[in-house]
Amino acid sequence: MSAGGEGRPLNRSLQKYLRTRAVTAPWRINGCARTDFSAAVVIPALAESKSLPETLKSLATNPAADLHRTLVLIVVNNRLDADDELRNDNRQTLDWLQANPDPQLNLAWVDAGSPGLELPANEGVGLARKIGFDLALSRLDWSASPFLVSLDADTLVDDKYLPSIFNHFRNSRVGGATLPFKHQPGETPEQEAAIRRYELYLRSYLFGLQQAGSPYAYPTIGSAFACTASNYVAAGGMNRRLAAEDFYFLQQLAKTSGIELVRGTLVKPSSRSSSRASFGTGKAVQDQMEQQRSHFQFVSAQSFQVLKNWLTLVDAQWQAPAQDLLESATELSADLGIFLQDLDFLNVWSKLRMNFSRRGQFLNGFHGWFDGLRTRQLLQRIDRYPGRSTILLEELLAWGGFAGVRSEAEQLALLECLQGSKETG
Repeated sequence: MSAGGEGRPLNRSLQKYLRTRAVTAPWRINGCARTDFSAAVVIPALAESKSLPETLKSLATNPAADLHRTLVLIVVNNRLDADDELRNDNRQTLDWLQANPDPQLNLAWVDAGSPGLELPANEGVGLARKIGFDLALSRLDWSASPFLVSLDADTLVDDKYLPSIFNHFRNSRVGGATLPFKHQPGETPEQEAAIRRYELYLRSYLFGLQQAGSPYAYPTIGSAFACTASNYVAAGGMNRRLAAEDFYFLQQLAKTSGIELVRGTLVKPSSRSSSRASFGTGKAVQDQMEQQRSHFQFVSAQSFQVLKNWLTLVDAQWQAPAQDLLESATELSADLGIFLQDLDFLNVWSKLRMNFSRRGQFLNGFHGWFDGLRTRQLLQRIDRYPGRSTILLEELLAWGGFAGVRSEAEQLALLECLQGSKETG
């Protein structure tokens, strides 16, 4: 098999990935047949016949030169047990795509919903993304350092979207990237309040991780990340999770290639409520609107300070015996000490010291173990500082050097600005 313009042979890593980890059959790409693309934007779509045209319309505002070298691949999907309403909506989408609605786009699609092509009953968006990414690999020009972009079918982009991503990967040595985001306005005042509060939670968590010095300080939004194709392969490709597929894939990217923020564009995901996933944006909005409560908890400055002190301790005492480090960690926080014991820390630390003699390698190994998931679990374990979110965030922002920011609106505006998500008109 070959991929890339004019039949260039696949490199060994890609050959191995396609042979052992890719998920392609029985699915195939329809529509555009070119194989010389520098980028592919992959968009899973489940019952998105109304929103997908607007997403593609926004994408089509990008410069013609960048659109020419970009494949836009829609994965129209539903599960084997999907109801008739979802199936009929997907059929409308497939019919619409076959009519070539956007000639300025190199538009292609995957039918993962018709009889015989459905996703298994226990699968979902993770598999849909993976099918799209894996099939796109054979349509890329591998001599051009191609990249892959994740977008959703209910998300809008601006006319600087592709230029910003191309420019980013042209100048970055890091293989993973996230994009600034701001959810679209809610359709009602209640929905608007719910999505802004959830964004405040997401942004405050990211801010706390940044202040703590965590290597996992980046947003995890499925419609706002990208990676080089080679680093997609190196990270083992997209996972097949029903939910949080973006979190786990970005975590793996952070471990294998690092993640940086793209500047100069703004991605606008949908603010609608949804019960498709057990957590995430749609569920967070739905819970606030229907149950008048949120299931996400703002994290205090004190908890992020414990994380920072723990990471600083490891950095300074990476050669220390396991028992000594555990005792030092327990002095920082009794909850931290118990958490580490529950993770069999003494055995893990001893193995790290045995396997890595150089500081850089050792710390990479440590952060591969104490990853984004364990960081979140630690913060949930040690966060014993209940209080109103506005007060918690005022303290968190003050710790980060921004004192006196008291209202939610001011807090959100500041975090948007710091995280590259401030609209400039």
